[in-house]
Amino acid sequence: MFDCIIVGAGPAGRTAADGLAKHRHSVLVVEKASLPCNQPCSGDVSGAIAQWLDFDLTPAIWMKANKITYTSKMAYLVQVPINSPMWMVQQDVLDDFLIKQSQKIGAELRRFTQVKGIKLKHYVWEVKTNSEPVSGRYLIAADGAGGPMTKWLGWKEPKVFLTASLATRSIKGNAINFDFGTIKKGFIWSFPKADGYSLSIAAMRCDKLKDIKKILTDYATKCGADVRVSNLREHPLSLWNGDRKLHSQNARLAGDAACLADPLSGEVIRPAIFSGFNAAQAIDRVLGGADNAKEQYTESIAQEWDTDMVWASRLAKAFYQFTGAAYRAGVKLPMTTQLMSKILCGELHYADIANRAFNKLMPF
Repeated sequence: MFDCIIVGAGPAGRTAADGLAKHRHSVLVVEKASLPCNQPCSGDVSGAIAQWLDFDLTPAIWMKANKITYTSKMAYLVQVPINSPMWMVQQDVLDDFLIKQSQKIGAELRRFTQVKGIKLKHYVWEVKTNSEPVSGRYLIAADGAGGPMTKWLGWKEPKVFLTASLATRSIKGNAINFDFGTIKKGFIWSFPKADGYSLSIAAMRCDKLKDIKKILTDYATKCGADVRVSNLREHPLSLWNGDRKLHSQNARLAGDAACLADPLSGEVIRPAIFSGFNAAQAIDRVLGGADNAKEQYTESIAQEWDTDMVWASRLAKAFYQFTGAAYRAGVKLPMTTQLMSKILCGELHYADIANRAFNKLMPF
């Protein structure tokens, strides 16, 4: 019998495991894949995540990027230095680093363990796996976008958008690159890695695009990548789309399973770690006897994340509808880049920008 079973060893699950284990709760993390695994990920991490972790992430960071380039349909190149650098990581290195921190303080990890079903019986979760069954008082669903836990827990399954990633060693550099317009209602980005580049594509406002991998491979080829030896994967993305309940009596949704990805930038790691941290805090309070702790998890996410994502969603709706005009009017301006980099680093919120614009329009 564990105090908490966490399904999924991504950034949310690992952070939750660390938060519970350091308070001496018995924690089991089950992960269907091997670890560390080569997951599709662009490799960027916001420095803002440091506020939710009590250990130094430096060993997992190989570079701090301070330059961004933009193109519109691979033309009209603009290059802008940024004052708030983005952390570049190797995803498998970061994942391994995070899980080892929680294991050091007592969390148990079971690799190659796929959850086949769950059942709440007498206030205890009975979790059926491909090996032996396990039981826990509380459950954190952190099995990612498109995972089965959301449905099994009785929540409405979220709308899933398509993304794809391609890792290549045939091109190198040190700049973060964004291209708008090549994919309709989405964008392509490429981030430097220790051994090459990671290129990704996302359909941010369209869920029926079928040729997303071809668009990415064509783009990568034009950038000089040898796609014949590149690792290309397609994967789902659940974008934030409004307030939703993230807790039940004995369970919490976290990470991509909670649909917290930024609807404008597609950022996933920062909200995943934020939700894992808060899920651990909520369950720790429940285990400590707090009566109102179960509602506090959903409330804390709503207050600190959902409020800002309302503005991100409004911006995304306009931006991806009129990408060309938005690129010419705003993206090319250096100030836009500085503001966006501050948002991604947690130094500013979308609401701050909205308030600034409102104050300029209504000075009195």
